[in-house]
Amino acid sequence: MSKLTYIRCGDYDIPNLKLSEQPETSIGKYGRMRKSYLKEHRPILYNHLLMSEKLYPHLLEIDRAARERMEAMLPRMMEAAGITEELKARAPLRWVGLMNTLKAQAEEIIQDELIYN
Repeated sequence: MSKLTYIRCGDYDIPNLKLSEQPETSIGKYGRMRKSYLKEHRPILYNHLLMSEKLYPHLLEIDRAARERMEAMLPRMMEAAGITEELKARAPLRWVGLMNTLKAQAEEIIQDELIYN
């Protein structure tokens, strides 16, 4: 264990704690949603992950898993709903409405399974 150093702030000695450097990979939409959820609703888990330097890898993994799940789920849902390229050419506004509905349903499932769990 390395020697702990302190910074004097008025009458108090505050430990000089620093986290190690994290990679420069950006966290996506689902990772940011997970972080916000943990911070607001699970502060003990959030602080544990943060202090053990496992928060960033956890957020990256949640983001990756959520994107993969969306990419796998959406084509199956489109097939089940009968959304085709023919429909897109024939009735583009209807196609957009159906696609938006399917994306919202898929995101709801992902949020329930990965983000808010």
